Amino acid sequence: MTAVAAADRLPALATVLGAVRRNRWWLGRLAVVPLHVLLFAVVAFFLVRAIPGDPVVTLTGGELTPAQLEEARASLGLNGSLGEQLLAFLGNLVQLDLGASLYTGRTVMEEFQQRVPATVELALLALGGTFVFAVVGAYAVVAWPRNPVSLLLRLYARTAGAIPFFVLAVAGIFLFHVTLEWAPAPTGRVSNGVDVPAALTGFPLLDSVLRGQFEATGSMAAHLVLPVATLVLAQADILMKLLIRGLEDEIDTPQTRFRVSTGVRRSTVLLSVYRRALPPVITLSGTMFGYLLGGAVITESLFGLGALGQYAVAAVNSKDVVALQGFLLLTAAMSLVVFLVVDLVNMLLDPRRRPGVRTEVSS
Repeated sequence: MTAVAAADRLPALATVLGAVRRNRWWLGRLAVVPLHVLLFAVVAFFLVRAIPGDPVVTLTGGELTPAQLEEARASLGLNGSLGEQLLAFLGNLVQLDLGASLYTGRTVMEEFQQRVPATVELALLALGGTFVFAVVGAYAVVAWPRNPVSLLLRLYARTAGAIPFFVLAVAGIFLFHVTLEWAPAPTGRVSNGVDVPAALTGFPLLDSVLRGQFEATGSMAAHLVLPVATLVLAQADILMKLLIRGLEDEIDTPQTRFRVSTGVRRSTVLLSVYRRALPPVITLSGTMFGYLLGGAVITESLFGLGALGQYAVAAVNSKDVVALQGFLLLTAAMSLVVFLVVDLVNMLLDPRRRPGVRTEVSS
C-alpha cells in the first residue's frame, strides 16, 4: 500500500519539479532578495555607527552625568556591545520593527508610512519621464540624424553626467520662478489655501485624483513640474546616449535587414529593434532609481516638498542613528526590488538572458 501511494505521488512531484525548473529564472532572483536585505542591514548598522560623536550626548545636549547617560542609552536601546546591538537590530528587523526615532520618539515605520509614498511618487514620475524622454529623443536622433533638433539632442546626450541635478534645480528656480514667474514658489506640494487630500494610497498626487480634489491635483502638478523636470534633465542624457548607440547597432544587424527584406510593417521592425536595444537601458534605469531616490531627497529640500528628504536631513543633523539606519535600509530594499523587476523585465524581453537557456540551446 505504501509503495502504491509513493508511486501515485511521483507524477505530482515530477510536475512540481518541472514547474520549478521552468520558473527558476525568476524564482532564484526572488529567493536571494532577503539575503541581500540582510547584508545591507549589517552594512547600514556599522556605517551609521561609524559617524563621529555620541548620538545620546547630541540628543541630551551633553548635560547628563555619566550615570544618567548610561541610563539614557539603555532606554534608547544603545547600550551594550556592538554585537549585542546588532543582534537586537536584526531580531527586530525580522519582525519589521526598525525601532523608534531618537529625536521624535515615533517609530521609524510610522514615519516611513507617511513620508515614503510621496518620495517614491516623485522618483517614479522622474524615472518615467526620464525613460520616455530618452526613448523618444533617441528615436528622433536615429530617424532624422540631420534635423537641427536631433543634432541638439545628440549634443545633449554627449553631456551625460556633466551637470549635477542640484545645479539644474537652483537654475530652474531662479529662471522659472524668480525671473519668469511661470512656476509656483518652491514652498511645498500645494499652494496656500488649497486643501491637501486625506491619505488614501499614500501617494499625494494619486490621492487627489482618486478623491476628486482636482484643484489639489492641479496645484500639485504645477509644483512637481520643475522638480521632476530637473531630475529628468539630469538623468535622461545617460539613457539617451546608451539607447542611441544600441539603436544604431541593432538597425544594421542581420535580424533587422531580414525583417525589412520580407516587407513587414515598419512598426514591427521598430518594435523588434527596440526590444533588442532596450535591455541595457532598462538595467541602467533600475540603477538610476537609486540615484533618483537620493536626488529626490535633495530636490525635496530645495523645493520644500518635505517627505523623506526632510526626515533624512533631520536624522543626519541630529545624529539620529535609528532613523538614519532605517532610511539607508529602506533605500537599499527599494532599490533591490527595482533591480529584481529590471531583471525580470529583461529576461522577458530577451529569454536568452534567463539562467541555463544558453546551455540548453547549445546542447
